[in-house]
Amino acid sequence: MSCGATNLRAHLRRGGLIAYPTESCYGLGCDPRNPRALKRLIRLKGRSAAKGMLLIADRFKRLQAFVRPLSAPDRARMQRTWPGPVTWVVPASAACPPLLTGGRPTIAVRVTAQACAARLCRSLGMALVSTSANKSGQPPAKSAAECRRIFGAQVRVIEGRIGQRRRPSTLIDLSTGTVLRP
Repeated sequence: MSCGATNLRAHLRRGGLIAYPTESCYGLGCDPRNPRALKRLIRLKGRSAAKGMLLIADRFKRLQAFVRPLSAPDRARMQRTWPGPVTWVVPASAACPPLLTGGRPTIAVRVTAQACAARLCRSLGMALVSTSANKSGQPPAKSAAECRRIFGAQVRVIEGRIGQRRRPSTLIDLSTGTVLRP
């Protein structure tokens, strides 16, 4: 399946999971507003729900429903790093599902520079959950074939090339400026 496919909307609405290329590896994702999909993703990865998840989009507007209103200087600081491999930990909105935040008052968000992931968000008209495509504690998948081997038919795999970045996105806490993951 190509990264520009638009027939994924119904799959995601039904709680389906997808694997897609990101900046450094394949990402595992779903509709961030679908609790059934979030629970399936957590179970499939064998991941603690307390870890929370991050969201990606092709533009900040798709992330805004999950984020508490930010000051103009904070928005400008984030937008100077986007699109790109920088994920910001920001205050979560009251409407943000607890399964996304891991029960914390914050959510991690990124406007991706990876062409396929950005096209996918644009064609779907939504943000996507983006966690590495792997079982918890294992190395992340770097190809569509590897995703199929790990997850089989439980995940719809989007073909494409991952970016050239070797490490996951840089993670920065907006409130303190602390780099949580270089």
